[in-house]
Amino acid sequence: MSTSSPENQESGGTAFSRRSALGAMAAAVATPAVLAGSSQHSAQAATTTSSSADVDLGPNVLVFDPSTPDIQTKLDQIFAEQEAAQFGTGRYQLLFKPGTYNGLNAQLGFYTSIAGLGLSPDDTTINGDVTVDAGWFEGNATQNFWRSAENLALTPVSGTDRWAVAQAAPFRRMHVKGGLNLAPTGYGWASGGYIADSRIDAAVSPYSQQQWYTRDSAVGSWSSGVWNMVFSGVEGAPAQSFPEPPYTTLATTPISREKPFLHLDGGEFKVFLPAMRTGSSGTTWEGGAPAGTSLPLSDFHVVKPGATAATINAALEQGKHLLVTPGIYHLDEPIRVNRKNTVVLGLGYATLIPENGVTALKVADVDGVRIAGFLVDAGTVNSETLVEIGPAGASAGHAANPISVQDLFVRIGGAGAGKATTSVVVNAHDTLIDHTWLWRADHGSGVGWETNRADYGLVVNGNNVLATGLFAEHFNKYDVQWYGQHGRTVFFQNEKAYDAPDQAAINHDGITGYAAYKVGDSVTSHEGWGMGSYCNYTADSSIRQGRGFAVPNAPGVVFHDLLVVSLGGKGQYLHVINDTGAPTSGSDTVPSTVVSYP
Repeated sequence: MSTSSPENQESGGTAFSRRSALGAMAAAVATPAVLAGSSQHSAQAATTTSSSADVDLGPNVLVFDPSTPDIQTKLDQIFAEQEAAQFGTGRYQLLFKPGTYNGLNAQLGFYTSIAGLGLSPDDTTINGDVTVDAGWFEGNATQNFWRSAENLALTPVSGTDRWAVAQAAPFRRMHVKGGLNLAPTGYGWASGGYIADSRIDAAVSPYSQQQWYTRDSAVGSWSSGVWNMVFSGVEGAPAQSFPEPPYTTLATTPISREKPFLHLDGGEFKVFLPAMRTGSSGTTWEGGAPAGTSLPLSDFHVVKPGATAATINAALEQGKHLLVTPGIYHLDEPIRVNRKNTVVLGLGYATLIPENGVTALKVADVDGVRIAGFLVDAGTVNSETLVEIGPAGASAGHAANPISVQDLFVRIGGAGAGKATTSVVVNAHDTLIDHTWLWRADHGSGVGWETNRADYGLVVNGNNVLATGLFAEHFNKYDVQWYGQHGRTVFFQNEKAYDAPDQAAINHDGITGYAAYKVGDSVTSHEGWGMGSYCNYTADSSIRQGRGFAVPNAPGVVFHDLLVVSLGGKGQYLHVINDTGAPTSGSDTVPSTVVSYP
């Protein structure tokens, strides 16, 4: 396909309905027998290569050093299990001790995370590749969700690494000593994605990627992009030029604090907590030791499969941080984080499933809590809220030491029927939301307008909240509602719900459809950059969506570089923001854009 035209593009984040059957088939790939075998394999690897500290990180964490035999064989075995297991139960964290590894190709399938254990990515070098491609899905990368790479240096065999991912697939703290290709082999459909705190020495080539956000990084160059390429604090980023080419470029990121990560210090596992930066640009790790502090693993309760909410909360009450190892955790009560500066770090897409309608995770109105690295899967009984950051009415200021939420992914349906009225509520002031994908499933099992009912994605009530890399899709009503003052969003990607049965199902209060991004009527200060909403009303292509963005007309409410697009003519937007912006036209899949509002 052409790299400059969106014709025949796949939908942002998921496939058109004619391909949905392939996604549903993936659930059957990871059979119980295969999973049992993988668990035994992982336990042996973790036991024999854990670390000089001899820490038990659970059955699904593999720790390698350069002398570990048959690393490639282990990587290939995990990939064979996870390549097409879109809704399977396998979860893996691959950890590489500092050193040099030659001739590896770590292909990453679903729920697989790979990371180095140095303080800098350059401490752990793979002369080889970390690869994501889309052979399992006929060259379509729009369902390459839930996998990650962190804290490694790569010298790609061909000179260019391939990272053809969709949503929920962060590329953090990486040094690619060459180029980075963000499209699948053959340049098929692609819909991602997120890079942070990374250096790519040569060109980044998105090709067919519809949208991408890159933060606080450095690139040799950046070529092409379909609809929405957003950069903040990126050295070597292309100049501002939206909508053609579709580049939104901010010289700096307003506030950032990188994700905590596991590392080795003299053979001892520690968790590094990067310092907060304001007006940031470039990586945190070049030019000397990164700013921040390390906590010994003895300060953490290591949560392993089989743990209950009661045991997790007991550890929190005793003053422990949490390191949650790969697995699926059924919770009959919320995980309650009440102590300031608590770190709750998940590995390998640790998955939280609330039972009987409880909230999976609740954070108190306290300073400095860091939540990172989780998939929250809605249970069969409706939860009013899946994640709550600060209780209702939270009033404390946290500007000097904010709560941060990073790589938090929510799923309603897909792996089975699930329901949640609201995915994430942020009540605490000054919260940093850095990369989240909130997804009401449009394919898989347990999917239907009422079957996986989820009215709202993100609701923000706190003031001075910043979102960098916000993805929210397919909710029955508003995907994002923002009621706090002085909110800011850098990059937003959205699709409206495919399966709205008819116009009447989405009309409300005399309004034609629910906007993707709604700013409350009483808000007087809000700003957004690089934001897109797509419609693909497959159940009724005659549906009209009044606007992608609905905001109050106030001098302090300002937006930059907005777009809406009808995918293949399945539905139509009448405006981009409020009553501004031309309707999307026919079936040509060309965005309607607004460069500045008001």
